Amino acid sequence: MSLKVFDLQCEHDHVFEGWFSSADSYDSQQARGLLSCPVCNSTAISKKLSAPRLNVSHIRAADAAPAQAPAKAGRAPVAAPAQAQMAKLQAEVLRQMREMVRNTENVGARFAEEARRIHEGETEERAIRGTATPDEREALASEGIAVMPIPDFLDDDRLQ
Repeated sequence: MSLKVFDLQCEHDHVFEGWFSSADSYDSQQARGLLSCPVCNSTAISKKLSAPRLNVSHIRAADAAPAQAPAKAGRAPVAAPAQAQMAKLQAEVLRQMREMVRNTENVGARFAEEARRIHEGETEERAIRGTATPDEREALASEGIAVMPIPDFLDDDRLQ
C-alpha cells in the first residue's frame, strides 16, 4: 500500500507530517475534524504546498547544485538541519515535554479548583495537570491563571 505524505500546519504555525492512504482520505478526515496538531492539539489544520518526493539519486550532486547567488546587503547566511537532524531534535523535544508532564501531579477533574487554590495561596505551589472544560479554561484565563492544553500523546495517563 502506498501512502500519501502531506506537510501539514496548524493555526499556530506548527508544521508536521500527516500520512494518508489517499488525498481523499486527508480531505475526509479534515472535513470530519479528525486532524489535530501533535504539539498544541489545534484542529485548525491546513495542507502546505510541498514538492513530490522523487528518486533522483542518479543525478550527480554537481548537476543538482544550484548556482550560488551573491549575498544581499543585510542578509546573513542561514542553514537548515538535515531531515535526520530535525527528526532527532523533534524526538528530543517530545521526550523532554513528556518528562515535564510526568513530573506534574494529576488532579483530574478538580483541575480548575486546584489551580485557583494554588493561585490564591491556599495550597503549596506545584505543577499540576488534569481536565477542564472550555468554560473552566476561559474562566481561569479571565482570573489571570495561566493554563495550557496538553496533547493526549504527552500524557502517559491518557495514552491508549
